[in-house]
Amino acid sequence: MSKGETRKENLDFFKIQHNDTDPRKGRVLVAEPFLKDSYFKRSVVIITEHNPEGTLGFVLNNPIDFQIDEILKDFPPIDSIISIGGPVRTDTVHYLHTLGHMIPESEEVMEGIWWGGELEVIRGGIREGWIASHQIRFFVGYSSWHPGQLAREIGENSWLVTEIDPLDLMHGHDIRLWESILMQEDERYKIWTRYPEDPMLN
Repeated sequence: MSKGETRKENLDFFKIQHNDTDPRKGRVLVAEPFLKDSYFKRSVVIITEHNPEGTLGFVLNNPIDFQIDEILKDFPPIDSIISIGGPVRTDTVHYLHTLGHMIPESEEVMEGIWWGGELEVIRGGIREGWIASHQIRFFVGYSSWHPGQLAREIGENSWLVTEIDPLDLMHGHDIRLWESILMQEDERYKIWTRYPEDPMLN
Protein backbone atom coordinates (compact mmCIF):
# COMPACT_ATOMS: atom_id res chain seq x y z
CA MET A 1 0.00 0.00 0.00
CA SER A 2 1.39 3.40 -0.96
CA LYS A 3 1.80 6.28 1.50
CA GLY A 4 -0.93 8.17 -0.34
CA GLU A 5 -3.34 5.29 0.15
CA THR A 6 -2.45 5.13 3.86
CA ARG A 7 -3.19 8.81 4.33
CA LYS A 8 -6.55 8.43 2.57
CA GLU A 9 -7.46 5.51 4.82
CA ASN A 10 -6.64 7.57 7.92
CA LEU A 11 -8.75 10.46 6.71
CA ASP A 12 -11.64 8.05 6.26
CA PHE A 13 -11.76 7.68 10.04
CA PHE A 14 -13.61 10.99 9.99
CA LYS A 15 -16.13 9.97 7.35
CA ILE A 16 -19.41 8.77 8.77
CA GLN A 17 -19.84 5.30 7.32
CA HIS A 18 -23.25 4.16 8.52
CA ASN A 19 -25.26 7.37 8.32
CA ASP A 20 -28.24 5.42 7.02
CA THR A 21 -30.13 6.21 10.23
CA ASP A 22 -32.70 8.78 9.20
CA PRO A 23 -33.05 11.93 11.28
CA ARG A 24 -36.40 12.01 13.01
CA LYS A 25 -38.05 13.15 16.20
CA GLY A 26 -36.42 11.56 19.23
CA ARG A 27 -33.06 10.85 17.62
CA VAL A 28 -29.90 12.85 18.18
CA LEU A 29 -27.32 14.52 15.97
CA VAL A 30 -23.74 14.02 17.17
CA ALA A 31 -21.25 16.52 15.75
CA GLU A 32 -18.12 15.27 14.01
CA PRO A 33 -15.02 16.07 16.10
CA PHE A 34 -13.71 19.07 14.16
CA LEU A 35 -16.95 20.96 13.56
CA LYS A 36 -15.97 24.58 14.27
CA ASP A 37 -19.33 26.26 14.80
CA SER A 38 -19.33 27.85 18.27
CA TYR A 39 -22.82 26.56 19.06
CA PHE A 40 -22.37 23.07 17.66
CA LYS A 41 -18.74 22.16 18.39
CA ARG A 42 -18.80 18.60 19.78
CA SER A 43 -22.49 18.97 20.43
CA VAL A 44 -25.33 16.49 20.86
CA VAL A 45 -28.65 17.79 19.53
CA ILE A 46 -31.99 16.17 20.30
CA ILE A 47 -34.42 16.39 17.37
CA THR A 48 -37.88 17.43 18.55
CA GLU A 49 -39.42 18.13 15.16
CA HIS A 50 -38.55 16.85 11.69
CA ASN A 51 -40.85 17.23 8.69
CA PRO A 52 -40.83 18.63 5.13
CA GLU A 53 -40.85 22.16 6.56
CA GLY A 54 -37.54 21.66 8.36
CA THR A 55 -35.97 20.41 11.58
CA LEU A 56 -35.93 21.76 15.13
CA GLY A 57 -33.97 20.61 18.16
CA PHE A 58 -31.93 21.52 21.22
CA VAL A 59 -28.24 21.23 22.05
CA LEU A 60 -28.05 19.03 25.14
CA ASN A 61 -24.45 19.63 26.22
CA ASN A 62 -24.01 23.40 26.31
CA PRO A 63 -25.01 24.27 29.90
CA ILE A 64 -25.07 27.76 31.37
CA ASP A 65 -24.59 28.73 35.00
CA PHE A 66 -27.99 30.27 35.63
CA GLN A 67 -31.14 29.35 37.51
CA ILE A 68 -34.44 29.47 35.65
CA ASP A 69 -35.84 32.07 38.07
CA GLU A 70 -33.00 34.37 37.00
CA ILE A 71 -34.19 34.13 33.40
CA LEU A 72 -37.99 34.01 33.65
CA LYS A 73 -39.77 36.74 35.59
CA ASP A 74 -41.84 35.63 38.61
CA PHE A 75 -40.74 32.02 38.18
CA PRO A 76 -40.18 29.77 41.23
CA PRO A 77 -36.63 28.49 41.78
CA ILE A 78 -35.74 24.94 40.77
CA ASP A 79 -32.30 23.40 40.45
CA SER A 80 -32.72 22.05 36.92
CA ILE A 81 -30.25 21.98 34.05
CA ILE A 82 -30.34 25.01 31.76
CA SER A 83 -28.56 24.86 28.38
CA ILE A 84 -28.12 27.02 25.33
CA GLY A 85 -30.40 25.14 22.95
CA GLY A 86 -29.02 26.76 19.82
CA PRO A 87 -28.46 30.05 18.03
CA VAL A 88 -32.10 30.75 17.10
CA ARG A 89 -34.35 33.00 19.24
CA THR A 90 -32.07 33.14 22.27
CA ASP A 91 -34.68 35.37 23.89
CA THR A 92 -37.00 32.35 24.32
CA VAL A 93 -37.10 29.50 26.86
CA HIS A 94 -38.07 25.90 26.07
CA TYR A 95 -38.17 22.68 28.09
CA LEU A 96 -38.13 18.90 27.94
CA HIS A 97 -39.74 16.92 30.71
CA THR A 98 -40.92 13.50 31.85
CA LEU A 99 -44.36 14.67 33.03
CA GLY A 100 -46.36 13.62 29.98
CA HIS A 101 -50.01 14.64 29.85
CA MET A 102 -49.75 16.24 33.27
CA ILE A 103 -48.58 19.23 31.22
CA PRO A 104 -51.33 20.14 28.72
CA GLU A 105 -50.27 20.73 25.11
CA SER A 106 -46.92 18.99 25.56
CA GLU A 107 -45.73 16.75 22.73
CA GLU A 108 -44.08 13.36 23.10
CA VAL A 109 -40.61 13.33 21.55
CA MET A 110 -39.69 9.76 22.44
CA GLU A 111 -40.92 7.23 24.97
CA GLY A 112 -41.05 8.97 28.34
CA ILE A 113 -39.79 12.36 27.10
CA TRP A 114 -42.04 15.30 26.32
CA TRP A 115 -41.48 18.74 24.84
CA GLY A 116 -43.17 22.00 25.80
CA GLY A 117 -46.66 22.42 27.16
CA GLU A 118 -48.40 25.15 29.14
CA LEU A 119 -45.85 27.26 30.98
CA GLU A 120 -48.31 28.29 33.69
CA VAL A 121 -48.82 24.63 34.62
CA ILE A 122 -45.04 24.19 34.81
CA ARG A 123 -44.78 27.30 36.95
CA GLY A 124 -47.53 26.10 39.29
CA GLY A 125 -46.15 22.56 39.50
CA ILE A 126 -42.75 23.82 40.57
CA ARG A 127 -44.24 26.23 43.09
CA GLU A 128 -46.51 23.54 44.55
CA GLY A 129 -43.72 20.96 44.66
CA TRP A 130 -45.06 18.26 42.33
CA ILE A 131 -42.43 18.97 39.67
CA ALA A 132 -38.91 17.99 40.77
CA SER A 133 -35.63 19.20 39.29
CA HIS A 134 -34.83 15.83 37.66
CA GLN A 135 -38.15 15.84 35.76
CA ILE A 136 -37.49 18.92 33.63
CA ARG A 137 -34.63 20.67 31.87
CA PHE A 138 -34.66 24.08 30.21
CA PHE A 139 -33.15 25.57 27.06
CA VAL A 140 -32.48 29.13 26.03
CA GLY A 141 -32.97 29.36 22.27
CA TYR A 142 -33.12 26.44 19.85
CA SER A 143 -31.51 24.95 16.75
CA SER A 144 -33.24 24.77 13.39
CA TRP A 145 -32.56 23.71 9.82
CA HIS A 146 -34.39 24.77 6.67
CA PRO A 147 -35.81 22.08 4.34
CA GLY A 148 -32.93 20.13 2.84
CA GLN A 149 -30.28 21.85 5.00
CA LEU A 150 -29.84 19.06 7.53
CA ALA A 151 -29.72 16.39 4.81
CA ARG A 152 -26.96 18.37 3.12
CA GLU A 153 -24.97 18.68 6.35
CA ILE A 154 -25.36 14.97 7.05
CA GLY A 155 -24.12 14.27 3.52
CA GLU A 156 -21.09 16.45 4.28
CA ASN A 157 -20.27 14.26 7.31
CA SER A 158 -21.04 17.01 9.84
CA TRP A 159 -23.44 14.85 11.87
CA LEU A 160 -23.80 11.26 13.00
CA VAL A 161 -27.48 10.37 13.48
CA THR A 162 -28.10 7.94 16.33
CA GLU A 163 -30.23 7.10 19.37
CA ILE A 164 -30.02 8.33 22.96
CA ASP A 165 -31.09 6.84 26.25
CA PRO A 166 -33.81 8.95 27.92
CA LEU A 167 -31.73 9.12 31.12
CA ASP A 168 -28.78 10.57 29.20
CA LEU A 169 -31.13 13.02 27.53
CA MET A 170 -32.47 14.37 30.80
CA HIS A 171 -29.25 14.35 32.81
CA GLY A 172 -26.35 14.53 30.34
CA HIS A 173 -25.27 18.11 29.80
CA ASP A 174 -21.49 18.40 29.47
CA ILE A 175 -18.81 17.26 27.02
CA ARG A 176 -18.91 13.76 28.48
CA LEU A 177 -22.31 13.26 26.83
CA TRP A 178 -20.70 13.62 23.37
CA GLU A 179 -18.00 11.16 24.37
CA SER A 180 -20.31 8.65 26.04
CA ILE A 181 -22.64 8.43 23.03
CA LEU A 182 -19.69 7.89 20.68
CA MET A 183 -18.32 5.18 22.96
CA GLN A 184 -21.53 3.21 22.32
CA GLU A 185 -21.02 3.39 18.53
CA ASP A 186 -18.68 1.57 16.13
CA GLU A 187 -14.95 1.51 16.88
CA ARG A 188 -14.23 4.28 14.35
CA TYR A 189 -16.44 6.69 16.31
CA LYS A 190 -14.85 5.72 19.62
CA ILE A 191 -11.57 6.88 18.08
CA TRP A 192 -13.07 10.35 17.60
CA THR A 193 -13.06 10.86 21.36
CA ARG A 194 -9.26 10.60 21.45
CA TYR A 195 -8.66 13.47 19.03
CA PRO A 196 -8.14 17.03 20.32
CA GLU A 197 -10.61 19.71 19.23
CA ASP A 198 -7.72 21.40 17.43
CA PRO A 199 -5.78 18.68 15.50
CA MET A 200 -2.81 21.05 15.25
CA LEU A 201 -2.29 20.48 18.99
CA ASN A 202 -1.99 16.73 18.57
